[in-house]
Amino acid sequence: MRGISRRGFGAAALGAASWLLGAGAGAGRGAPAGRELRGMWLATVANLDWPSRAGLDRATQQRELVGLLDAAVRRRLNAVFFQVRPTADALWPSPYEPWSQVLTGVQGRDPGWDPLDFAVREAHRRGLALHGWFNPYRIANHTDLGRLVPGHPARRHPSWVVPYAGKLYYNPGLPEVRRFVQDAMLDAVRRYPLDGVHFDDYFYPYPVAGQAFGDDAAYEEYGGEFAGRGDWRRDNVNLLIREMHQRLAGVGRQVPFGVSPFAVWRNSATDPHGSRTEAGVQAYDDLYADTRRWVREGWVDSIVPQVYWPLGFAAADYAELVTWWARTVAGTRVALYIGEALYKAGRTAQPAAWQDPAELSRHLTFAARYPQVGGHVYFSTKDVVKDPLGALARVVKDHYGGPARP
Repeated sequence: MRGISRRGFGAAALGAASWLLGAGAGAGRGAPAGRELRGMWLATVANLDWPSRAGLDRATQQRELVGLLDAAVRRRLNAVFFQVRPTADALWPSPYEPWSQVLTGVQGRDPGWDPLDFAVREAHRRGLALHGWFNPYRIANHTDLGRLVPGHPARRHPSWVVPYAGKLYYNPGLPEVRRFVQDAMLDAVRRYPLDGVHFDDYFYPYPVAGQAFGDDAAYEEYGGEFAGRGDWRRDNVNLLIREMHQRLAGVGRQVPFGVSPFAVWRNSATDPHGSRTEAGVQAYDDLYADTRRWVREGWVDSIVPQVYWPLGFAAADYAELVTWWARTVAGTRVALYIGEALYKAGRTAQPAAWQDPAELSRHLTFAARYPQVGGHVYFSTKDVVKDPLGALARVVKDHYGGPARP
């Protein structure tokens, strides 16, 4: 993900459906017979997918959201990953964080309705699973604390905040931050019948040349037992993942936990256990996200790697990465779903393969070789709706001949 647009190498580098991510879809063997995850990411940050712009009236926002859910049904999808905490704010009446400005245009302003409650009810009415998509550490796509609403947790606790590369982040190295963001996210889990909890790839931010993430004080206080800062940072993210999984187990009902990481854990040139890729970013080294360990330790119920490159792409071949992830989940109880770059289809700035409407369909054909792959998730919803190249229509024609359970 890059900035607010989400996926790819970018400039920095090359009672609905609880079964979807539960134990029944695990064992590292894909989905059970007759079941397949067909999902879409519905992004709200910067009004990427919904609402179409801030400040629309309630009826218009609801009509737009229903239209997106209906589009998922038309495409024979069965799950929606709804971004409900885009920038340390909320799309529900949270006691921890302010209302998101994507709704009204003003952070903290009550929109007069509860979008998360509405989304869950309308999704379930259509037989769609709805997973809450949360971003743990991102605060703002600017660096001015004064622009945050008075009373914002980041303004009350400025020592929690690190400005980096034009954005504000909570410091993952502070135990009080980790506890707070977990509490904020768990509030939604306890109040709504979500079918799962979902993180994407934003942990420590993607590196920007010449800029350092300012966590010296936290490292000095908490990093003494580690061989280096990288190991300490990875442990901070490991704790977030492990603790979130443990705390979800205590909410009184099954709430599966999944993460959608950058697809390259490490290149094989860096680590013999890595993939045969030449990515400029490696999740382990640059985002401090040891995604392979999360799978092996069972700290997640599902993994949805963003395999956002075409078949045969030299630096990061789709075939190599799907094979690597299938091997990684084999023998575990972690379900594997593949994140697909629908948003690249037909974009002229992308490699030639993305100009072919059959490329995505070939992805599903290839992934079907691996019983560990239990489905696919498409970024993003506006491309599910518009499908300018017809790539998703081709997927539906070739692979989604009928609805999948639930």
